[in-house]
Amino acid sequence: MTRPSRGQRGFTLIELLVVIALIGILTSVAVGQYKRNIVKAKETVLRENLFTMRTQINNYFSDKGKYPYDLQALVDDEYLRSVPIDPVTGSPDTWVVEYAELGEDDISLEPGIVDVRSGAPGTTLEGTPYGDL
Repeated sequence: MTRPSRGQRGFTLIELLVVIALIGILTSVAVGQYKRNIVKAKETVLRENLFTMRTQINNYFSDKGKYPYDLQALVDDEYLRSVPIDPVTGSPDTWVVEYAELGEDDISLEPGIVDVRSGAPGTTLEGTPYGDL
């Protein structure tokens, strides 16, 4: 059996360093995209939760002629199964509610929730504050 010559034994140190550097660059790009996709998914769930709660507040008003006093009233009267979790904060207790003001412009006879927003600090990937969604 013949031994391979000195130049045919394996990879040089430079070749190994180049391969390791390329793997590191590709990994860092993949991790960055993964984290961005997680944030994007949370924002999508947040928008869907807000849409659902706002729709059910309107349905509650249409059925009962008044706005719900709190979000738990939507659960108690079976408009929601449970108060949704704010995916950005991870808690169902951080929703910021806007109450109806009794006056000439308000058609409700009792105060109640007319809108709900996220109480999460920060902004979306597009730059919109979470509270403005």
